[in-house]
Amino acid sequence: MILVNGQPSQSLPVADRGLQYGDGLFETLRVEAGEPLHWSRHLSRLQTGCERLGIPPPDAAVLHHEALTVLQGQPRGVLKIMVTRGSGPRGYRPPAAPAPTRILAWNAPAAAPSLTVSEGVDVRLCRMRLSRNPALAGIKHLNRLEQVMARSEWSDAFQEGLMLDTSGQVVEGTMSNLFLVRDDALVTPDLSHCGVAGITRARVMERARAWGVSCQEDSVRVEDLWRADGLFLTNTLIGLWPVRSLEGHPVSVPPLVARLQQAL
Repeated sequence: MILVNGQPSQSLPVADRGLQYGDGLFETLRVEAGEPLHWSRHLSRLQTGCERLGIPPPDAAVLHHEALTVLQGQPRGVLKIMVTRGSGPRGYRPPAAPAPTRILAWNAPAAAPSLTVSEGVDVRLCRMRLSRNPALAGIKHLNRLEQVMARSEWSDAFQEGLMLDTSGQVVEGTMSNLFLVRDDALVTPDLSHCGVAGITRARVMERARAWGVSCQEDSVRVEDLWRADGLFLTNTLIGLWPVRSLEGHPVSVPPLVARLQQAL
């Protein structure tokens, strides 16, 4: 089922600014036992994004009711929520009083990951670079052209690609956040200039610190990847993927990575 502003629908007005300009935000939630996991975390990030873009945020109670309506009879899967600024006149200037559009859709769960994927994935470096823009850093805005272009660079030989920004800093994967293991401590790229502040990324940082494991947000360059004791990727749907190779070169998987994977 797909709901648009609370009504079953398969269409949007052509003038919707999400379609015209990517003027909006989205969240992708994992669904288990008919419930969207980590709802409050996703809602908080969505609200932060709305505030950053100047889009009136959806009412939390209405959004939750619509989510449960979409998920009725669906024990597992993926819930995608999109909020656009709504329709408006031609031109980039936002309407003075926007009427946002809410879109909620359920998708079937992906095939269960193979044992190979759960034990480690093969990763490459992407040629496509991320633009640095602190005003949009951290939020999940609808414009994902950089990720689309990066993902088009390879077929199925790799499970993920790492993206650098235009200054040469390693930022994230096309669909994931990145962590480095250094001497039983964690480092994840600083997202002050670009990238998405992932829900699972935050959970890993909280869990590590609760265990007394140092976890720092810092600048990361390509040479740091080769010096790391281990690498892993996170997102809401995959949880945690250890990296077993980078550009065809083997990467170790430290015990800390397996411990975090089990905890998630």
